[in-house]
Amino acid sequence: MSQTRLSEILVAALDGWSVDHPGREVVDLGGGTGGMAIGLGERGYRVRVVDPSPDALAALGRRTAEVHLNDSVSGLQGDATDLVEVVGATSTDLVVCHKVLEVVDDPGQALAAIRTVLRPGGALSLVVTQRHAAVLTQAIGGHIAQAHRTWAAPGMFDRDQVLTLVRRAGFEVVATRGVGAIADHVAESVLDSEAGAHAELLALEAAVATDAAFQALAPLLHVFALRSS
Repeated sequence: MSQTRLSEILVAALDGWSVDHPGREVVDLGGGTGGMAIGLGERGYRVRVVDPSPDALAALGRRTAEVHLNDSVSGLQGDATDLVEVVGATSTDLVVCHKVLEVVDDPGQALAAIRTVLRPGGALSLVVTQRHAAVLTQAIGGHIAQAHRTWAAPGMFDRDQVLTLVRRAGFEVVATRGVGAIADHVAESVLDSEAGAHAELLALEAAVATDAAFQALAPLLHVFALRSS
């Protein structure tokens, strides 16, 4: 469900942004086999997927051939450390960076590289996993020791840390949304016991997605930001 929700959130953000910025060039950093890139290609964007895995890029090539998007979606081997060299400075209108920032050695440097490859007015779609939600989920599931280790582990963020990093890198934050703040903590058995519960949960999830307190508890945080001039 998270991947579907992220696609919907990104499309909604792009619909507003593209009115003033009609550029269609996209870099999907760490895009793997094209889970997000294929959808963007189908919407008329030209997407370069930058990923360090040759196997993932090979799978991407097969997927794009199957859906006849070879001219719209391509793969390049690389990562955040050589992003500028791989795609070129000021060469793209949008960078998609989903679940990547938490695995790089230097998140600030990665965001700086992303800003460098964006054109003026270009946008960043950033998704990070959040520490608070991971700890809560593990503790509720009875994995207390694991939850304690997660809390102490480096490389995970909370909402305030992410927004600070993004702004320091030279971006203007336009919108933030939590993904799964409630839905990921509700058992399927609870939903199955009441007619219409699934639809109500989705509506509730959408209603709280822009609330800062619920965003802090969401497993995923989506940030849509523009390159500052």
